[in-house]
Amino acid sequence: MDSIISKNYSQIAQLGVSRETCNELEKLISMIQKKNREINLISKKNTERGVIRLRHIIDSMQIIDFVDLNSNTTSDLGSGGGMPGIIIAILMKKLKKKMKVKLYEKSYHKSVFLKDVSEKFELNTEIIQKDIFKIKNIETGTIMSRAFKPMPIILELVQKNFRKYKNIILFMGKSGRKILNDTLKTWDLDYEEKKSLTSKDSFLLNIKNMEKRI
Repeated sequence: MDSIISKNYSQIAQLGVSRETCNELEKLISMIQKKNREINLISKKNTERGVIRLRHIIDSMQIIDFVDLNSNTTSDLGSGGGMPGIIIAILMKKLKKKMKVKLYEKSYHKSVFLKDVSEKFELNTEIIQKDIFKIKNIETGTIMSRAFKPMPIILELVQKNFRKYKNIILFMGKSGRKILNDTLKTWDLDYEEKKSLTSKDSFLLNIKNMEKRI
């Protein structure tokens, strides 16, 4: 493994990412690049290996300390190309955790890709090719969502469709501060923030409790 690549992954210091895990993540990047020629997993403008590694792989990995590792399942809403769900599932192998990662993805072609990746790396995942908005009474541990829907829509979805969960992890981009402030006008949130490792203008939200004001 190239020392520069290893150094990049070492940003997630608390994991002590192994050489084997780094190799799997690099193979995943190759699969994303290949599949992206057929379907739009990521932006066509940002398919260089280094860009994918930083903007998608490491960006997804950094939520690991927010994931409730004691739950039987965790759920990725609108998983797309598997960021962050597939990345977390790969890390679960390293951590030797039996937690299943449920990937909700409506697109048939993206779901096929997620299944292919899961089989290749022998991941403990369940790919659910359904419209998450039409599924009720869901129970899970952590809920995570990256580049899926705006924050208020996700909160409404969780409130209406999830019967039980531990926490919600959201990726907040350049306009994230304004979105959060606007959301706090209608929602009471118990949350914590973490500055993003991959963008100075971004941050992560870990929401533990929420209640919509009447």
